[in-house]
Amino acid sequence: MGKEAVERDWTLEDAAEDGIGIGEVINASGHKQELDRNFSLLSICAVGICTGNTWAALGGSIVIAIYNGGPPGVIYEFLAVSFFYWLIAACIAELASAIPSSAGVYHWASITAGPKYGRATGWFAGWWNYFAWIFGSASMSAIIANQIISMWGLFHADYTSQRWHVFVTYLIVTWMCCATVLFANRALPAISNLGLFFIIAGVIITILVCAIMPSTAGDGHASTTFVWRDWQNQTGYTSDGFVFLAGMLNGAYAVGTPDCVSHLAEEIPRPRINIPKAIGAQMVVGLVTAFFYLIALFYSIRDLDGVLGNPYTFPLAEVYLQATNSRGGSLGLLIVIFCPTICTCIGTYITAGRMLWTLARDDATPFSKSIGRINPTHKSPFNATLACGVVCTVLGCIYVGSSTAFNAFVGSFVVLSTLSYLAAILPHLFSRRAYVVPGPFWMPNAVGYTILGISCVYIMAFVVIYCFPYSLPVTAQNMNYSCLITGGLTVLVGVLWLWKSKRGYVGPQGLVEAERRLSEAHVGRVSGDKG
Repeated sequence: MGKEAVERDWTLEDAAEDGIGIGEVINASGHKQELDRNFSLLSICAVGICTGNTWAALGGSIVIAIYNGGPPGVIYEFLAVSFFYWLIAACIAELASAIPSSAGVYHWASITAGPKYGRATGWFAGWWNYFAWIFGSASMSAIIANQIISMWGLFHADYTSQRWHVFVTYLIVTWMCCATVLFANRALPAISNLGLFFIIAGVIITILVCAIMPSTAGDGHASTTFVWRDWQNQTGYTSDGFVFLAGMLNGAYAVGTPDCVSHLAEEIPRPRINIPKAIGAQMVVGLVTAFFYLIALFYSIRDLDGVLGNPYTFPLAEVYLQATNSRGGSLGLLIVIFCPTICTCIGTYITAGRMLWTLARDDATPFSKSIGRINPTHKSPFNATLACGVVCTVLGCIYVGSSTAFNAFVGSFVVLSTLSYLAAILPHLFSRRAYVVPGPFWMPNAVGYTILGISCVYIMAFVVIYCFPYSLPVTAQNMNYSCLITGGLTVLVGVLWLWKSKRGYVGPQGLVEAERRLSEAHVGRVSGDKG
């Protein structure tokens, strides 16, 4: 897995993209190019922005976030965690530019860890990343289900939400979004562009309404002190510094998806250039929209206790009710956030399905021949996406039995995703980037090592912090089970590794396959010249 092999990989891909005839097109993953390159730069940026959907994700977890410092805590914690995720995004963009593979961290970790440890490191990175995205998909389905239930509850004061109500709605949302990815693959770029419109238009409308209506239809805006200075620690922890650090988890949930567009690297032209651009667009739009959304939202809150004790399954319903002083106005703003969240859920199923498919095509999953197959009709990883829908359905069944158990799974998203990033970034730092040939986006050594180092320190420190209980005293309901879920899944993946490694698993095919194909292409050209 040295530089020579990687250089040959890129030579072959460049030749394919430039239209040079070399037989079957082999992409950076080392596999035959099976997916159509349907996405443009605009649509791939739209996928990243939609899947991240930072302002809506923050809004959906606003009540939980408020416990860690109140409004100023939420704002400053979000800015702090955004800084670190910008660094992580830069590391991911560098790897995506050098190795544009739909396998993402699975492929990168297999290379950056070197020949000795690459297979095992990539294996765990890939599975951590897949579990993170499948839990993210389940989380988005649950958020949308609660949005719908809250819309109903706004106009039915005597309504009491039952767990099975959320479950049925969850199933409808899950399979509606999953079916969109299954049967409308060619329309996904257009759907993503529509989602981008909903996100930009939605945040502008929400900001304007929250900025204007409290003065015209309500009791006025909250004070500047309330928004920017009134620290409110309601977690039970005595250290405000620790509360601040732990509160960064909510921002990490909203902004922590910089790898999502990398899983479409084989469906976009010039991925080495366009994927880093899309990651940059996702991070910029996410930061700007979420920051101004939070400011407008907090200035519209007049009764914080009413927000914390709201009767709705989606607490933003109460915030919007205070902002507009109207149930109709609250419903309108919920619809405004509902539309882009649907597109976000679709984006998570795109990413989860592609991630599972890339594992399966390298024989890293059970039933890999079926899951790793591209459907010839829909030109998409149909079976892998279908499997993701089934897994999310099973997670929904867990919710019926115990909402605490369900939240334990979906709450592990941040820990699992950042661990998968660490598995690719840390070896890249330790090897002094020796195993990766630079792509168009490549940070200078001094800058690159600094950013890689800070990113790794952040992940290693905050993975521990993000596993602490959410509040004190600790009960079975408020316990943070992320460490248990992550540890249990890691053991399960380790057992699967022992089984697969003894049955011929060789890891990503990129290097070996590319070398073989280039050799064949070279022999063919020489023979043609002699003829």
